[in-house]
Amino acid sequence: MEIALKYGTGGLVVDLPDTPGFQGVLAPDEPPAVPDPAGAVARALGAPTAGPALAEIAPGRGSACVVISDITRPVPNDVLLPPILDTLDRAGVPRDRTVILVATGMHRRSTQEEHRGLVGDAVWGRCPVVDHVARDPDDTVDVGRIAGDVPVRINRRYLDADLKILTGFIEPHMWAGYSGGRKALLPGLSGAETLEYMHGPAMVAHPATRYGVLDGNPFHEAGLEVLALAGADFVVNVTLDTDKRITGVFAGHPVDAHLEGCAFLARHCVREVDGPLDFVVTTNAGAPLDCNLYQTVKGITGAAPVVRTGGDIVVASRCAEGVGSPEYRRLLETVDTPRGFLDRLMAGTFFVPDQWCAQETYQVVADHPVWVHTDGIEPEELERYHLRPAPDLPATVRALLDRHGPAARWAVVPDGPLVILRLAGG
Repeated sequence: MEIALKYGTGGLVVDLPDTPGFQGVLAPDEPPAVPDPAGAVARALGAPTAGPALAEIAPGRGSACVVISDITRPVPNDVLLPPILDTLDRAGVPRDRTVILVATGMHRRSTQEEHRGLVGDAVWGRCPVVDHVARDPDDTVDVGRIAGDVPVRINRRYLDADLKILTGFIEPHMWAGYSGGRKALLPGLSGAETLEYMHGPAMVAHPATRYGVLDGNPFHEAGLEVLALAGADFVVNVTLDTDKRITGVFAGHPVDAHLEGCAFLARHCVREVDGPLDFVVTTNAGAPLDCNLYQTVKGITGAAPVVRTGGDIVVASRCAEGVGSPEYRRLLETVDTPRGFLDRLMAGTFFVPDQWCAQETYQVVADHPVWVHTDGIEPEELERYHLRPAPDLPATVRALLDRHGPAARWAVVPDGPLVILRLAGG
């Protein structure tokens, strides 16, 4: 059977055997794409999901900050930004005092070419586009505390703006439950000190910081606290189908509109299986999310809930940028064994940037062999990181069928972490 996987920009078609234990292709039950995306966004600004219209709250504001996601997220900014900026223009918000702020979190800075690609030609040059820099203490301001004594530092330009608008898209997220909303601030515009707590070992290991969970999720709750401390006036979030087309627009009140979007997405992206699987073939949702190994943890962890202990996870991820940041590469080189690394991490013997994704990865690798099909990382390097290269993906599947037997229970997840996998009754 031929199955198309999300992989890079072009996709990957693989010919896999159809066996008695094959549980099927697990994909989202997608709502239809909106027929007029630009019109849908404009209508949502005027008739929001929750709260007053943007045109009602913008007049009299002397400056504005519009927050967008960075290059790793497929947000259709070319559709979102023009009607937002047009509304601000009509409301009299000075164009020379309106900034588009890229919520990079702890990711690398964007290039000028990426800035232009992020906002689109219709917006490029209309107002400044600036990156948040979490590690620069001059770029952030202390706005309070969460969890007792954890400092909350938020981008200075954002705080200085009279009108604060968050944008983004809502998808399943391995810690926050769902992306979007408050996540534009935490981690998007937060300082390094705040992110050390949010990405610390205890937070990452918490049983409620997982895909599709909001109630009792400390990551989500901390995001709401930071949102209350830093403030936000309006949110514009969208949901997307697997072809990156807009399926819903949720605008207005930064909390209520976001929760409406999460509820909408949950009705379409959760897939249950009736028992643990022997192995899963998944992806990292293609470009831009499968840009490196650092991001690929999302596909790996997304599959783990339905794979039995000792069962295998196979992930196809292009990794055009290789492993990720230099810090992440150096960290992976220090891992002697997955369990040993996790023990040292939980003991608090060190803290380095990007350790959170390594923690998530090795929490899975400790219980599951993880196979990686990629064009961006050499097999020898994958092996050094306790991952197993899968250069020939169909051959890897055949080998796993030999290992687990002809009746092995397995499935394919072409869209990777865009689907929330759960065991029935779990």
